Amino acid sequence: MLRARKPEAVVKRLKLFMFGPAGVGKTTAAIQFPNSYIIDGERGTENYDKLITESGSVVFQTTDINEVVQEVKSLLTVKHDFRTLVIDPITPLFNDLLDKCEAQVGADFGRHFQAANKTMKRLANLIMNLDMNVIVTAHAKTEYGANLSKLGYTFDGWKQLDYWFDLVIELTKTKKKRAAKVVKTRIEAFPDEDIFEWSYEAIKKRCDPSILERAANAVDLATGDQVREIKEILSVVRLPEGLVEKWFSKAQVDTWEDMPAEAISKCIDYVKNRLPGGVVAA
Repeated sequence: MLRARKPEAVVKRLKLFMFGPAGVGKTTAAIQFPNSYIIDGERGTENYDKLITESGSVVFQTTDINEVVQEVKSLLTVKHDFRTLVIDPITPLFNDLLDKCEAQVGADFGRHFQAANKTMKRLANLIMNLDMNVIVTAHAKTEYGANLSKLGYTFDGWKQLDYWFDLVIELTKTKKKRAAKVVKTRIEAFPDEDIFEWSYEAIKKRCDPSILERAANAVDLATGDQVREIKEILSVVRLPEGLVEKWFSKAQVDTWEDMPAEAISKCIDYVKNRLPGGVVAA
């Protein structure tokens, strides 16, 4: 039986990735969103305390990507009044992660990149499940073509970053005006290669304000007891190959700890039915 069906419209929060060269004002652009939870990766917000306070936003400073993961997980699971998560910029956080991974596993055959990818993918999954607008900025680096010809700029950081976001913008600045060029989009209101003057109001005009500015819904994630139970059962039960990976993919997670409580509960029930003496689920 064929299982395809007509697609339905999905209501989504704004997930925006922005990059640009030094001095273009990425931090100033990102913190314009009101009620933001700003994760500052290189102390770039220190000159904007008045603007941040007036907009109802707060700042968490860190250079450790694992602390970023924990903050995002808390924003996902705890009730709060913030509408937008800002990570500014991701580049030094990723570079610090690479250094730590190299110290742990070495750099032979790109092992440090493989280790870093696991952490970055976990962060990306949490961000995509987060019921908040998300703005992540990155440094820019020169992009070269054949014979070292300069093609322009691209982002500096984890190579998969642009894949995860619905909207990718290159930020430039002429005199006092910032221009945003759409370099990748899945959003009809931001057509490919469109250029517009950057401001929060410009974004707001293209997005549904009732979605952009609504309160975030918290998610109940797996409890410690649930995680221990599923791991204990799986130590004695063999599941069909690829099934756990399929569960993770459906829940958009990479660990049991990040799985929604309702989803892991269904997984536990399924596996229990495969225990010796139990009824095998269909």
